[in-house]
Amino acid sequence: MDKRRLFVKVLIFLGVFLVLAGSITKVNAIIGQLSQQEIQQIGERIFENECASKDENLIAWNEGEDFLSLGIGHFIWYPANGKELFQGSFVKFLEYAKDSGKNIPLWLNKKPFPACPWVSRDNFLSAQSDSRLIELKDFLLKTKPMQAAFIVKRLENALPLILKHASEGSRERITSQFNRLASTPSGVYALADYVNFKGLGIAPFENYRDKGWGLLQVLGGMEDENKATDAVREFARSADNVLRERVKNSPLGRNEQKWLPGWQKRVNSYIKQEEKLCLQE
Repeated sequence: MDKRRLFVKVLIFLGVFLVLAGSITKVNAIIGQLSQQEIQQIGERIFENECASKDENLIAWNEGEDFLSLGIGHFIWYPANGKELFQGSFVKFLEYAKDSGKNIPLWLNKKPFPACPWVSRDNFLSAQSDSRLIELKDFLLKTKPMQAAFIVKRLENALPLILKHASEGSRERITSQFNRLASTPSGVYALADYVNFKGLGIAPFENYRDKGWGLLQVLGGMEDENKATDAVREFARSADNVLRERVKNSPLGRNEQKWLPGWQKRVNSYIKQEEKLCLQE
């Protein structure tokens, strides 16, 4: 390759990099401008999705799962012997809470943070009088607003992370779709909820038959604005397709078909939230 062609390629690369960097800065500024009330409203919707808005569901070990789910976002926490099929997020919340100056229960405040002390669902169900569990429930009740802030805060890092794993030719389009959603409160709710719900789609073990189901895959499946002007509705449509594909590719033993109606109801809530906000304007 001669020097002139190399120079042109470098200029193109730098141009794309600057456009993407500017978009990431813009997104972070939008998210950073959300009011406490808006953040709490997003948190309340996620609490409804994950816990049916019931405090007794802040800690749950669902049947057929190998991990404990905690908080308004049902953050995943694996026991030490757990096979991590999905990305855990409870420890990340503990890091966020500690960095924010929140007092953490002493038995949790270790370096590194411990794994879940209950090794199975049966073990958890038989430990309801365990003082650690009682203390954990109290901690989760008192930190609900902080959990909402944590969920929204993760969006600031979401775009650069997924762009690292996106193909070079798709990065600009994915950035554009993310920006479309991040420009409205209902779009921010959709992004925050889906990342909390199904992840970014970049973890190497979060796929079936090399098909992921996270935010990267949903953004990649969206039609451009000239074909689908309603970004939230298009995001919900793409998410529905991605989740259907996940179920189709899942191992038979997991019987994920039983969860699909609930997942579809959840992504449809993005459209309902947008309609609700439009009526309030």
